[in-house]
Amino acid sequence: MKKLFIVAAVFCGFAVLASCKKDYSCECNGVGVTFTYDTLFTDVSKKDAEAKCNDLDVNIFGLGQECELE
Repeated sequence: MKKLFIVAAVFCGFAVLASCKKDYSCECNGVGVTFTYDTLFTDVSKKDAEAKCNDLDVNIFGLGQECELE
């Protein structure tokens, strides 16, 4: 019975850690112009932070910004 409890506790611990929401920083650099800025996404999953960061990419007539999750 103890072994089953230990296995269940370890499994639940991994499940909780895998679904953690964290803070992520997105760095955007100008393309064709010079500027850099950071955006902070708080309490989100990595997948959601990557999607939000990619949504900040802009390219209009060779000017805009490219953003990467840090």
